[in-house]
Amino acid sequence: MPELPEVETTRRGIQSHLEGNVIQSVCVRESRFRWPVTDDLQQILPGLTITHIARRGKYLLLNTVSGTLIIHL
Repeated sequence: MPELPEVETTRRGIQSHLEGNVIQSVCVRESRFRWPVTDDLQQILPGLTITHIARRGKYLLLNTVSGTLIIHL
């Protein structure tokens, strides 16, 4: 499991590559999370543009106009 500095390094590394791009597809590898992963996530996310990438603790937050995708490394 990555430590906090590694998550921040990852955020900084992917930020310029992802911000402004459109999500093409989604692959949920683990659906057990703090909040349930909705079954229709693979229909909701494609087509949304990533507006900003932030970090909260060890979570990466990919912000879109419709909401925020939470990723744990």
